[in-house]
Amino acid sequence: MHGNSPKTLRQELLKQRKEFAAGANYTHATEPLLSKLNAFLESDGASLRSIALYWPIQDELDLRPTLIAWSKNASGRLLTLPFARPDKHLDFYEWRDGDNLIPSKHGVPEPDPNNSDRPASSPDCILIPCVGWSSSTANGKTHYWRLGYGGGYFDRTLANLRENNPKLICIGIGFDWQKLDDTQWAAQTHDEPLDMLLTESGLLR
Repeated sequence: MHGNSPKTLRQELLKQRKEFAAGANYTHATEPLLSKLNAFLESDGASLRSIALYWPIQDELDLRPTLIAWSKNASGRLLTLPFARPDKHLDFYEWRDGDNLIPSKHGVPEPDPNNSDRPASSPDCILIPCVGWSSSTANGKTHYWRLGYGGGYFDRTLANLRENNPKLICIGIGFDWQKLDDTQWAAQTHDEPLDMLLTESGLLR
């Protein structure tokens, strides 16, 4: 059973993810997840110009090869990576495979905001890794929620981006075993819901 505090819960989930990534079942879970991501990109990707991905850390699933292939499949497609600002908001800058990145204060490789060859870009779709995730139902509609690392960067950023782009698609990336029930964790009022959640079982909308 997970601990009571969000900090303890995160620590236990990250430990489980490390063990999961090193285990025999990892490939069995990642292959269908990446296959379902490809299916989404084939069905919805034509309407997207810019996708924000993440640089994988702490055993997060690596989506880079899949998204690089998507970006090369048609002209005008962009991939972006987040840059963490001091005010705990994220900006997104164009990224191409092979670019030099700079480590953030948290050790996450980030784009260089001073690189004039890689301008800032507002994404149409954001892919966000989950430490854990949950679902809730209200008025007959199911919402999906992300438990992250606790910095609040994505929640602040999503709130702002959605004001400017109501069609923004935010997809959480996780595994079935990371699902949390109400006794373990519940979303707070400041948490931004995910538009979709992708696991090895499918794309939940």
